[in-house]
Amino acid sequence: MTTEAIKNTAASADILNVEDERRIDFAHHALLLLVACILGLISNWVATKVDPMAALPGMALLYAISIVGLLLARFVPFYLPSVAWISLVAILATIPGVPGSAFIVEQVGKLNFLALATPALAYGGLALTQNEFHIARTSGWKIVIVAICVMFGTYMGSVVVADVTLKLFE
Repeated sequence: MTTEAIKNTAASADILNVEDERRIDFAHHALLLLVACILGLISNWVATKVDPMAALPGMALLYAISIVGLLLARFVPFYLPSVAWISLVAILATIPGVPGSAFIVEQVGKLNFLALATPALAYGGLALTQNEFHIARTSGWKIVIVAICVMFGTYMGSVVVADVTLKLFE
């Protein structure tokens, strides 16, 4: 990739206000990822009753894949989001026929995706930035009514879709 293309990619990330993974504090992110893995092991244990020591190799593999993806995002000379690098590494590591892929799939199979996603989604739903508080303060009371209507409509829509789907498979 040319130097001009790298500059254009970095400029695009700045214009879109995207955090370029090449600027992150790797040690800090690795520590946060380790905390997320520990919480994931606990939530997997609670949800599936799989002993954390039995699920530890699978979680360690997910951690290693994530670290490799973060390293690629940081050191490859063109911008691609770290989630894309992590996904690419995971896909390549689990392709049938790749040495060790059967072991990786077996170990990660002891982890329940929903149990791992729930704490992350809960945090994402609760995390509010300074900018979001400012928007809420300046929007006034009308935004509360709109938000309640949107949440109610989304919930009711989900209920209807779930009910229709369950009726189809009875």
